[in-house]
Amino acid sequence: MTHPLKGIKVLDLSRVLAGPFAGRMLSDLGADVVKLEPPEGDVTRLWGKKVGGISGYYNQQNAGKRNMSIDLRKQPGVDLVKTLVQKADVLIENFRPDVMGRLGLDYETLSAINPRLIMLSISGFGANNPDSRRAAYAPVIHAEIGLIERQSLISQAFPADIAVSVADTNASLHGLIGLLAVLFARETSGLGDHIDLAMVDASVVTNDGMNYALDRVKHIVSNEVYETSAGKLILAGDFKFIWHQLHTFFALEDGLDKSGAPSLEEKITARRAAAAHFFNETCGDRDAVVAALNKMNIAWGDVRKASDVEQLASVQARGTIAQVDDRDGGTRSIPQSPYRFRRHQSSVASGAPHLGEHNREVLEDWLGWSSSDILAVEDALVTQSANGAQGA
Repeated sequence: MTHPLKGIKVLDLSRVLAGPFAGRMLSDLGADVVKLEPPEGDVTRLWGKKVGGISGYYNQQNAGKRNMSIDLRKQPGVDLVKTLVQKADVLIENFRPDVMGRLGLDYETLSAINPRLIMLSISGFGANNPDSRRAAYAPVIHAEIGLIERQSLISQAFPADIAVSVADTNASLHGLIGLLAVLFARETSGLGDHIDLAMVDASVVTNDGMNYALDRVKHIVSNEVYETSAGKLILAGDFKFIWHQLHTFFALEDGLDKSGAPSLEEKITARRAAAAHFFNETCGDRDAVVAALNKMNIAWGDVRKASDVEQLASVQARGTIAQVDDRDGGTRSIPQSPYRFRRHQSSVASGAPHLGEHNREVLEDWLGWSSSDILAVEDALVTQSANGAQGA
């Protein structure tokens, strides 16, 4: 079994999440991904627990990559990127839309050097519009497209950001689809392309409830968490559906005197109380609760801590959490590649690299440079040891 992207060379100039996650997935699929960082490094090198000089957040998004640290504030650094582009298949960046142009690394310049280059640019609001220069992390997009308001309506709480950076990961995954499509098309055309991918576009198209908003229909379906004798469970379906199933399969009644013409609010209150009694008292234990839910064909899930995810049977069976070298003589847990093939392989290759760890190695492998060639660009390169000490 081989990795499907073996032999593909990727320059990853991106930072934080949207770009780095795309690069991580390309690495898992077999591409040689070289992350290019500035001398100060990606800010996520400071996020999470450090083991062997590598933070947890940085490790998750940059595992399997090689690393070069190039100072793009110096012309030799820019020239070196242009030289590497000659050998690259893909370049990923997530600066604001005008930054690459100001560096002299815009698509027009780079495609003239390598017409087969596929450039993926991820930004908050895309290029060439009034919002293009706005700084945009995931929470900004969540707010602007209504996800935070929707969450507030469901929770009946003051607006707060959602607990996962879906705007980043949606952009990353849609970016992957775009560049893989061009990678396929390049086999016929011989030419690369530039993918201008906006987080706002990716998040809007991935929002399955956007149709209600665009049609101006108020439709909030809330999948609720229930206190049960099996613990806290989330049940898939709004309460109206849950009650229908309880009434149909277990003849559950709300106990109201129908002759008194109870109001809708009274009915809902009584039915919720009856449902709570059923799940907490009538069923008795966890096995009985699970059996009842399965009988009603109601999907359910334990509300567990993320740190307990390894207890999930499917996670254990599928090897969803892998172990990589922790750069300190041991191993470290990390999410495994999600792709499972019959005839190909996908897997996290190694832990994340130190800053500039592969400066020399990449120049030798990609460009065939000698020690004297590398010495000539030494001023543009930075290396950092596990203890944080830097040198040329």
